[in-house]
Amino acid sequence: MTAPLVTLVFLIALWSFGKMMIDMIAADGSKIAAALRGQSLLAHPPQVTRPVSVRYQPRAGSVRRPVHVTPEWRAAA
Repeated sequence: MTAPLVTLVFLIALWSFGKMMIDMIAADGSKIAAALRGQSLLAHPPQVTRPVSVRYQPRAGSVRRPVHVTPEWRAAA
């Protein structure tokens, strides 16, 4: 009794997969065909652009000053 039920579930899954593939090909079929012919946007060399110069000015680092140690600070540490 379970074999017909499992067969029915399998056929429904197969039908839904086929329907999904047909919908995808209907939506993107022209792009897929162009890519298979080698006419996709990625098959062409990229457009030539001029390089962009970036000015970088690093931030001034923190200035390290010597710390004068006093006996009170040593006791606190």
